[in-house]
Amino acid sequence: MKEFAGKRVLITGGTSGIGLALADAFRAAGARVAVCARSEEPLAAFAAARPDAIAIKADITDLGALDRLLDEVAASFGGLDILINNAGRLVEHDFRTAPPGPSEIADDFALNLLAPVALTTVALARHAPLDAIVFISSGYALVSPTRAPTYGAAKAGLHGFAGGLRRQLEPDGTHVLEVLPPAVETPATAHRRVRKVSAEAVASVTLQSLERKKPLALIGAARMLPTMLRLFPSAVSRAVSNT
Repeated sequence: MKEFAGKRVLITGGTSGIGLALADAFRAAGARVAVCARSEEPLAAFAAARPDAIAIKADITDLGALDRLLDEVAASFGGLDILINNAGRLVEHDFRTAPPGPSEIADDFALNLLAPVALTTVALARHAPLDAIVFISSGYALVSPTRAPTYGAAKAGLHGFAGGLRRQLEPDGTHVLEVLPPAVETPATAHRRVRKVSAEAVASVTLQSLERKKPLALIGAARMLPTMLRLFPSAVSRAVSNT
């Protein structure tokens, strides 16, 4: 994938799971990679194992920190070519037996929806036109999970934003890619007894989809989800929402 050689890439939540797999995939393709995360220990481990990359401590839900994050990227790389909005978290909420408080709901939307939209906005203001903007979403953007309605709502919002943004930025040549994987094998999903794909598989499909200028990357079981929802909406919604 020679087209990524020398490209300057920022990956949020890049010290574990899909983000880490993406960082390694872009590094292998010759890109200059920066990752950000909130915790010191994973960042230190990342930096020690990957001295060619940049590890930045940043909380992307702190909107005041976004400019500082991009300042560090610019200081190291001189600019930015590809933004990967990967950071996110699925929190289960049962609105029947233990309704979450407003602050819990706000936290869900802050990380899963507001942060990627805000960071994208700041990055475009500073570095437009970018080569590409990637949103790591979920099959739950199309069918909200029964166990985590706020997560599904946030991903559905991200799906809508990505579609509208893609049409706006098309004249500038900025590729907007949304990645919709099924359950992924990460520490956060270790307790789930469902079929999963590897984080490395998600990273591989993401780079291939960028190379081919695809608008969506549907991975594993998610590949047939749009078609199945058109053909059998009720049955498929019930099945997927309960996984």
